[in-house]
Amino acid sequence: MGDDYTQEATGPLKGVKVVDLTINVLGPLATQILGDMGADVIKVEPPGGDPMRRLGPGHEMNMAAHFLAMNRNKRSIELDLKKPNALNSLKRLIKTADVLVLSMRASAVERLGLNYEALAAENPRLIYASATGYARHGPDKDRPAYDDVIQGESGMAGMIASANGEARFTPMALADKFCGTQLASAVGMALFAREKSGQGQEVHLPMLETMTAFNIADHFWEKALDRPGGKPGFPRMFTPHRRPYATTDGHICLLAVTNEQWTRLLPALGLDQAAQDPRFKTLEGRTENINELLGLVAERLATNTTKHWRSILDSVDIPNGTMASLEGLFEDPYLNTTGFFKRLNHPTAGPTLTSTPPIAFFKTPANIHRPQPVLGADGRAILEEVGLDASEIDEALG
Repeated sequence: MGDDYTQEATGPLKGVKVVDLTINVLGPLATQILGDMGADVIKVEPPGGDPMRRLGPGHEMNMAAHFLAMNRNKRSIELDLKKPNALNSLKRLIKTADVLVLSMRASAVERLGLNYEALAAENPRLIYASATGYARHGPDKDRPAYDDVIQGESGMAGMIASANGEARFTPMALADKFCGTQLASAVGMALFAREKSGQGQEVHLPMLETMTAFNIADHFWEKALDRPGGKPGFPRMFTPHRRPYATTDGHICLLAVTNEQWTRLLPALGLDQAAQDPRFKTLEGRTENINELLGLVAERLATNTTKHWRSILDSVDIPNGTMASLEGLFEDPYLNTTGFFKRLNHPTAGPTLTSTPPIAFFKTPANIHRPQPVLGADGRAILEEVGLDASEIDEALG
């Protein structure tokens, strides 16, 4: 059996009101993080709701797996912004908010009158946070973009091709998820700045630039010194031996970095000759000869069990772990001991499983206090809170 929801936010953003005008993955993940941290997140959904309500098992309840994973700790209001009364009600709501998060293209924002200048004139403390595919000052500001497109354009798919010979996307919406976490972080920073200045501001996250900065951070290499003909790319990342190492009964993951770690690791693996090889004595030498070095490690690890090698690596204090499958994560003893997974009783979907907020705030702990909302279930209460009367609410929601 699962737990019931607490209904009481305890996180560091308790008291912050967030209006969420996002769908799909990036924006909803960002606002879920804000909700986990205690913010009152009001999810403004188009007619029919966020498309993620129908992606995956549970779609028949309009509470599909993808929606459940990214929309806890929120309330829902369903508004057709093509209708003037609904749009005016949204603007009334934004006037009372601390944060607005949206992922519309610039043309839609202007058409609806939801640009920062117009909203800040009514609410100068507003943090106006948006995410789109490309920089607002660039020529592609209105081009549509999804995760796969950004993975390709930011160099990620190409790096995978360089490493293993096949152009692939990562098996997750990595660009959406990383940019979502970055957007939530940016909102927190803007709220801190507002505490000092008393003024809100506009924050914009372009996916392509954000992912390119993330991807290239450890790959500037020779380009970092801006030398003629310098090449990018950290060699260790592209050796075919940088992978989970096969053992006789599975796979093990390990990494040694410092001279001291390699001095302990090679003898512990029985690679005494390699430990004396001048090619592997220094960081520079190991970097230049990384393919040969990791090839020796891989060959040795293939001769015994994962448990055997983990015991040896632990004894010489080398970071290591077993390779988990996706299915195996749900049975992982460590994750279950630390309470990473949580079973909850959703009021309409029934038993659900989710992950708990991983970052610990010891005085203002993040928590899961609201279930994923039924489409539009909170609309009347939300509009009452901003002072609309019954007839105005009927017109806005009608």
